[in-house]
Amino acid sequence: IGVSNTLTNNGWREEMICSINAQSAVSGEVAELTVNHRDTDAAGQLEDLRNLIAAEVDAIIVNPVSPDAVNAALAEAAEAGIPVISVDQAVTDPDAYLIANNQEEYAYLGATWLFETLGGEGDVVYMRGFAGHPADDDRHVGWERALEENPGINVVHEVHTGWDQATGVQQLTDFLATGTNYDGIWTSGIDNVIVDALIEADAELVPIVGADNAGFVQQLIEVEGLVGAAVTNPASVGGAGVTLAIQLLNGETPDDKAVLMEPALWANDTDEGMASLEEANDPDIDPTWPLGISIEGWTDYTKEQILDCEGP
Repeated sequence: IGVSNTLTNNGWREEMICSINAQSAVSGEVAELTVNHRDTDAAGQLEDLRNLIAAEVDAIIVNPVSPDAVNAALAEAAEAGIPVISVDQAVTDPDAYLIANNQEEYAYLGATWLFETLGGEGDVVYMRGFAGHPADDDRHVGWERALEENPGINVVHEVHTGWDQATGVQQLTDFLATGTNYDGIWTSGIDNVIVDALIEADAELVPIVGADNAGFVQQLIEVEGLVGAAVTNPASVGGAGVTLAIQLLNGETPDDKAVLMEPALWANDTDEGMASLEEANDPDIDPTWPLGISIEGWTDYTKEQILDCEGP
């Protein structure tokens, strides 16, 4: 199996790669795993994909840099009889399979909670992900849907963080320096450092939405005065992609080319939400990793195996 990923030093993507490694190892059916895991653009990913095709891998797992920028290589894979599984983000290539989290619902759930928590009125900071990436585009659709349902909400600051913690912290610091009023914050993948930045700046802890990253979940449990919600976004869809690849290579065709994992929201302002946060909390997991380290029915590895991050 060949893998193409275009973003490193990102907790979500690192867990995705470890999930792919672990599931490949425990499956007993993956003899070799070739992983292209680097920071690159569409041209670089096209090169990586074509190298995998030339190496005659049996299947390709790709986290695409764009919905359509690598379609030429995906078409070449199809011509070579190599199934392609897009994980995390969708591509428009008609032959590719998709296994991902429902990114539109991810954003809609979190935004709706935030807007309702503010009573349907207020000024919010919208901290997006990587501009042009399919997951960010899909999340924006969900955000806009929630915004249309809450006309009293005003977006006072919108930025693309590139899913980079240092970038997001600097963007928030610059915004705080303007003195602009804000009543809530929606983040994409960089939640725990945004909370840290608010505390360091002695700024008001307004309601905040993030993902089920280990560090943020722990903050929602432990930080006094913090009101927030974590929306699940397991990076273990990477390992699920391995399972789907094996199924396809064994002649098992799914009913639908797209498999979406539906998100859940854990808010610390309800007993039920706090119970979910406490159940999920795990100090052994890197603060930047999502806590959904496995997906029932799709991954078989243990916690120790994904943390070891060893492939076949």
